[in-house]
Amino acid sequence: MAAKIVLSNPFKSSLNSLLITISCLALSLLTACANVIPPCGAKTSPPSSELRNTKWELTRWNLPPNANGEVRTRQIPQGESSNPIQITFDSKGDRVSGSTGCNRFTASLDEDAKGFTFKQITSTKMSCSSARMELENDFLYELNDYRNIVRNGDQLLMIGTDREVLSFTQRSLTSK
Repeated sequence: MAAKIVLSNPFKSSLNSLLITISCLALSLLTACANVIPPCGAKTSPPSSELRNTKWELTRWNLPPNANGEVRTRQIPQGESSNPIQITFDSKGDRVSGSTGCNRFTASLDEDAKGFTFKQITSTKMSCSSARMELENDFLYELNDYRNIVRNGDQLLMIGTDREVLSFTQRSLTSK
């Protein structure tokens, strides 16, 4: 009767534990970001012609992941007189306008092969609560400094260079 000798390799055991730990961390990061990552069928940087005569309301604002990889959301209160933050693309495809919830804004669209950017953003300067003014300033900053726009049906994601993600839902042009 032959005896089988099994030698334990502590290096291999440590390596396996490390790989399992790394895999679990990667999976948890992907799960935390699942509601931020656009679906595979989404259209990245759609031409502005696809957004002509459309209105979009900001429905979610994801902040960059914290040190633990958790995605946090920013509260989006209704604006003064219940005005939501909205963007409307005009019928010619060369301008946008909208509401910051307090003030109105407008911008021209500059388009190239990579997509479009908002140029010459201007807004009215009505006074609002300090919290609303902070939200408005941050929103206008994101309009000016986004990295990518992704459209998936009635959802529009604006991904900032600072990794913030603004999620918009399409609304009827006739709604407030």
